[in-house]
Amino acid sequence: MAQPLMPHATASWLVENTPLSFSQIADFCGLHVLEVQAIADDTAATKLTGRDPIRSGELTHEEIEKGQADADYVLKMHKAPDPVTRTKGPRYTPVSKRQDKPDGIAWIIRNHPEVSDGQISRLIGTTRTTIAAIRERTHWNMANIQPKDPVTLGLTSQRELDAAVAKAQKAAGTVAPTDERLASDREALIVQLRAERDQHHRDVEAAMAAELAGEQPSDEIVPGIKDPFKR
Repeated sequence: MAQPLMPHATASWLVENTPLSFSQIADFCGLHVLEVQAIADDTAATKLTGRDPIRSGELTHEEIEKGQADADYVLKMHKAPDPVTRTKGPRYTPVSKRQDKPDGIAWIIRNHPEVSDGQISRLIGTTRTTIAAIRERTHWNMANIQPKDPVTLGLTSQRELDAAVAKAQKAAGTVAPTDERLASDREALIVQLRAERDQHHRDVEAAMAAELAGEQPSDEIVPGIKDPFKR
C-alpha cells in the first residue's frame, strides 16, 4: 500500500485537523498506532510540522469525510507521491562526517600525490574546487585542516583507496618501492631449509641401508643413538 511522502508530518496534520482515529491515521501513514499516539501527545522524539495531504493530492476531502463517518473505514490514497530517485553525482556523505572531508583530502594529497583530483572527488564525495583549494593551500579553513586517513574517518573503504592508488601509480608508470634486503634474506632462508631437508633425507637413507646390512648405525649416521657395548 502506498504511503505519504512524509508519513510522520502527514500524521501530525491529520491528528491536528481531523477527528480520524489513531488507527485510521496509522494505517494510512504506515505507522504504528503508538507513534501516532506519541505525535498526538506531543511526546515524539522530534517536533513535527504538519504536512497537508489534501494540498499535496494524497487525500481528498471526500475520503476524509468517509473516514469520519465510519471508524472502521480504511483511507485510500488518492495520488501516490512520485518516487524519489537519486541523481548521478558525488558520493553521499552523512552530515556528521562532512566536516572531516578536508582532513581526508589533505591526507591523500600528502601521502599519494599521484592520485588525481577526479579520483579524490569520487573517493571522498567532494568537488574539484575544494580539492584544488586544499592542494594549493588556499582553502578558507586551511589553518585548521589536519591530514587524517580517510578510511579511519569513515569517508571511504580501504579497498577503494588501495584501488585508486594502484590505478594512479599505474597511470604514472611508478611502482611501489620494495626492500631488496628482505628479498635476499628470503632467498637465503629458502636455500638453508632446502639444505637441511636434503641432509635429513641422506641421514635417513644411510640409517636404513645400515639396518638392512645388519649393522648397528654409527653415531655419525644417526645422531643421538650410541652403541651400548661401546665404552
